[in-house]
Amino acid sequence: MTQTYTSAPPAMPELPDPRYHADLYSGVTIKRLVAWCVDLLITALITAILVPFTLFTALFYLPFLYLVVSFFYRWISIARGSATPGMRMAAIELRNRDGHRLETSEAALHTLGYTVSVGVFPLQLVSIALMIISSRGQGLTDHIMGTAMLNKRATY
Repeated sequence: MTQTYTSAPPAMPELPDPRYHADLYSGVTIKRLVAWCVDLLITALITAILVPFTLFTALFYLPFLYLVVSFFYRWISIARGSATPGMRMAAIELRNRDGHRLETSEAALHTLGYTVSVGVFPLQLVSIALMIISSRGQGLTDHIMGTAMLNKRATY
């Protein structure tokens, strides 16, 4: 039997329900796109800066170098504050299934899921479709891990 609430449900240690906290999910999909573009530019810039340090041999394996730079950029920044610089600029952050910021291991797994999705293009399409149709705007990795992107609150 499903319980129906006439007011907000009791506080639970989990992600906020989009029915009662729509403001936390409002516009998140578009903000994710903006954040992704900013992060793409930053990782491309970091990769370009690294190329001369390899005496330009990195040009032979540039996609691999970009993938490695992207992985560590995302992992470290998400582990430090549950958001990449692009996400911070867009005022969004990742939360785990308990509603807390991601820990280092969760950040690594989330980044690995993202990296696999980017590497296998049909998975990226599925992830984008899920972000558009799901009530929490969750991508494929978010659905698997139980994470979600939320608008940042003024206080925690």
